[in-house]
Amino acid sequence: MPTLYIVPTPIGNLEDITLRALRVLEEADLIAAEDTRVTRKLLAHYSISTPATAFHEHNRAQKTPYLLSLLPEKDIALVSDAGTPTINDPGQRLVSAAAASGFDVVALPGASALTTAIAVSGVHAEGFVYLGYLPARKAARVKFLSELASEPRTLVAFETPHRLAAALADILETFGDRRIAVCRELTKMHEEVLRGSISDAIAHFAQPRGEFTLVIEGADELMPQVSEEDARKVLAGLKERGLTARDAIAQTTSVTGLSRRELYSIWLSLP
Repeated sequence: MPTLYIVPTPIGNLEDITLRALRVLEEADLIAAEDTRVTRKLLAHYSISTPATAFHEHNRAQKTPYLLSLLPEKDIALVSDAGTPTINDPGQRLVSAAAASGFDVVALPGASALTTAIAVSGVHAEGFVYLGYLPARKAARVKFLSELASEPRTLVAFETPHRLAAALADILETFGDRRIAVCRELTKMHEEVLRGSISDAIAHFAQPRGEFTLVIEGADELMPQVSEEDARKVLAGLKERGLTARDAIAQTTSVTGLSRRELYSIWLSLP
């Protein structure tokens, strides 16, 4: 029976593709690509002449029935611009529709920025939570992060260069100064991995360029959680001693287990 193949492509270095993936791309009747211009560069590099058609967020409603109509007679290879399709990708809708219609769907293993970043991060990750891209707007991002502040598992997120500084600032404010690995342009010529604290990352990436994957240490399950009233007493004492809000909150985060955002709110309410 003809099959829909999920084919991972390189996330940067064109050598990071499997022999099986190259064979499937060459033998398929059609390639459904997120951006045919990007995919054709890969195909040209490996002298593959299989025709490609665009399948992306803006045309998936129209293209899905068309691709399903071909599957009874044709093998289709689904690819994204980089990495494994269906992760933050409209391809998941096509996979669901094909499987629901009774067609064979086969996934090939291969490149993924998600697993590559975790492997190189140095952050302990027996379990992890994949967040996708963080919300673009500050209010939504802070709310989203606040709901994850006590999550003990490692957190992994993608971020764009123009939002990185704001996202890191909100992560610091919400989580405190945890360990983080900021992975930039993985497998590409200018690959960079910064391992350190969130404040280290903010200072280092003053003018970020490229695509970023963030691997953030989970909350310490042993960290004490004190009441807001107790935290108020601690902050009030530090304020009486003349400490600034920044220094007082920095000292109090590790003692209380509360986020910087919560502590700052308490600080503002002090007489």
